Amino acid sequence: MTHTLHRKGEAHDLSDDHVLLAMAATGITHKGSAETKRKMFELLAKHPHVNCGDVKTGSLYNSDFESIRAGFQDTSVLHYVFPDKETVIRVLEDLQAADLGLSVVITGLFDDTQAACQKSGLPMHTVEYSGGILGKTDQLAPDPILEITTMCGHGLVAANLVLENVKLIRKGKKTCAAAAAEIAAPCLCGIFNPKRAERLLAKLV
Repeated sequence: MTHTLHRKGEAHDLSDDHVLLAMAATGITHKGSAETKRKMFELLAKHPHVNCGDVKTGSLYNSDFESIRAGFQDTSVLHYVFPDKETVIRVLEDLQAADLGLSVVITGLFDDTQAACQKSGLPMHTVEYSGGILGKTDQLAPDPILEITTMCGHGLVAANLVLENVKLIRKGKKTCAAAAAEIAAPCLCGIFNPKRAERLLAKLV
């Protein structure tokens, strides 16, 4: 199970949201893996991306690229968010060629992810589906807000933060881009997609 799996939205609305997670296997490959993660982090930075990070150091919206790169530890989990499936294909081709020995999880629409694996020559090892949200769902924020907050898999982006920013945008005190950047900041690991958030905020105002 991965925290990147529970992003909410219609299929057409998730086509610009592709998350990569990479980690070493505890007790098998994790010793000394910090340097390997730095190499992968630098390799992936060459591709168009909208966010990246590691929960131990932060993301591009609460830290900076060099701090994240320098902060990798053997227990770190590397994250990137890519804007389209064509980029994911090129990323997988590069990772296959580099053969760094880390486990990689791609989260996105099933058809897009399957096509990216096929075109890059990689078999899909395992497929996980989100079972949705169970329980007292009547107490959740409305779907348009959840489409934004669920981009933080650790639940650190509050619905009230989104609602407050929507008010400021409507009053002309903040742009959608600035609001999306502020909403992205609480997400520590870097899987929040601020570009998608910007687009979703524009629909709310």
